[in-house]
Amino acid sequence: MSARVLAFVGSLRAASHNRQLAETAVKLSPEGLDIDLYEGIADVPFYNEDIDNPENLPATVAKLREAAASAEAFLLFTPEYNGTMPAVLKNVIDWLSRPYGAGSMTGKPVVVVGTAFGQYGGVWAHDEARKAAGIAGGAVLEDLKLAIPGSVTRFADTHPADDAEVVTLVTDLLDKLSAQLKTSA
Repeated sequence: MSARVLAFVGSLRAASHNRQLAETAVKLSPEGLDIDLYEGIADVPFYNEDIDNPENLPATVAKLREAAASAEAFLLFTPEYNGTMPAVLKNVIDWLSRPYGAGSMTGKPVVVVGTAFGQYGGVWAHDEARKAAGIAGGAVLEDLKLAIPGSVTRFADTHPADDAEVVTLVTDLLDKLSAQLKTSA
């Protein structure tokens, strides 16, 4: 039986390097690990407690929570925008943190990875995403990290799936995630 991992990409751009990195993870997913790249976070409204109830809950939020509830773990792919994670990714975390103490992220493993133009590959954004996911109740796997620097030049003419070093790094990370999910099952 495969462990279902739900992946969110914090960039909405169609040709985003983080989206390409997420697609690479889907492609390289080891046997026993089923990575589902979630589509539609752009349609999720900003978190608002006034609409977070059965009478007003947007269908896009219900779909998001349903997908997250059936996941066994999460992969967050984030670029770095002005030193932090994009609002769209933070919004997903906010919605999944509710209801307080019982959100669909609660207790589930979370891994944050990504690529950014800077020399550190977006580590500030990754740190912020790990912090938010942990406060939201996720079991952040601090020992599983991947930050790839220089995305604009590194991936200008090369898809991450065609970069041998990236393939090795992503494969290693996914193998470790798979092993951790098997031992915690």
